[in-house]
Amino acid sequence: MAGLLGPVVLTLSVACRSEPNPTAPKLQAMSFANSEWSAPVNLGPTINTEFNEQGPTVSNDELSLYFGSDRSGGIGGFDIWVAKRACTGCPWEAPTNLGPVVNSAFDETGPGLSIDGHLLFFRSTRPGGQGLGDIYLSNRADPKDDVGWNAPVALGPDVNTAAAEAGAEYLQSAEDGSPNLYFNRAPPGGTADLYYAAITRDGETRGPAVLIAELSDPVATDQGPTLRTDGREIFFFSTRSGGVGGADLWTSTRPSIHDPWSTPVNLGSPLNSAASDQQPNLSGDGRTLLFASSRSGGFGGTDVWMATRTPSGH
Repeated sequence: MAGLLGPVVLTLSVACRSEPNPTAPKLQAMSFANSEWSAPVNLGPTINTEFNEQGPTVSNDELSLYFGSDRSGGIGGFDIWVAKRACTGCPWEAPTNLGPVVNSAFDETGPGLSIDGHLLFFRSTRPGGQGLGDIYLSNRADPKDDVGWNAPVALGPDVNTAAAEAGAEYLQSAEDGSPNLYFNRAPPGGTADLYYAAITRDGETRGPAVLIAELSDPVATDQGPTLRTDGREIFFFSTRSGGVGGADLWTSTRPSIHDPWSTPVNLGSPLNSAASDQQPNLSGDGRTLLFASSRSGGFGGTDVWMATRTPSGH
């Protein structure tokens, strides 16, 4: 799967925000109905380097940015790093490696946080997994301690298989019953498809993962899902026909969490380019989209870029 798009590793995104009232999902869906995305902006040399920065995910307060990178100073091929900032309008500080509790001599990528900041999901190729790459879960007591993560544990066989699993997105409160983990799975020699599985906060699954057939192209690679907190809008990247570059960002919506997803729509220019645009991450308020891209104007390899949208009527 990673070989298909060069050094691509998949992302997972910010998980869902608790809903203040029953009408919140409808209001959030309506607020972005006619919104357009701004031209993407590179996050700059504090975050991006001549190496590969990929799979960004931002905390719910937007003060911590997690991402994968193969920059110098790491422990393995790709490591997970975190950058902090003092306020949402403040510049990012120099990133810190999460260290040997989370990172290993192998590849750790695609970090994603739960909305309360206590859970961290990511992909690793370390020994002891089920297949070509597995999804792991770590936790921390203090959601403000960005290097206080406990030893990670691989998710069970309902999620991790002999295939490659990555791109995990933990949707906590928008759906009935247990929270759902959205991710992609690619069998050896095959293309990646999108799945979801009911999962507890302890990483225990409630049954086998389910293929999201309406979002999975049988001959293309579909990866890196990220959802709006009401569960009614999804972004992912795909190599399906109708794109602009090697991989493009696509989106789909649904009237409610019980309905199937609509036919995916390419996000077009300026979000997509002739290069590979991938691994989207939607902020908790639905206004900011982070993604990785190898487009011109970067610092080398893949960089982290950002686009914003304003809710309708604002």
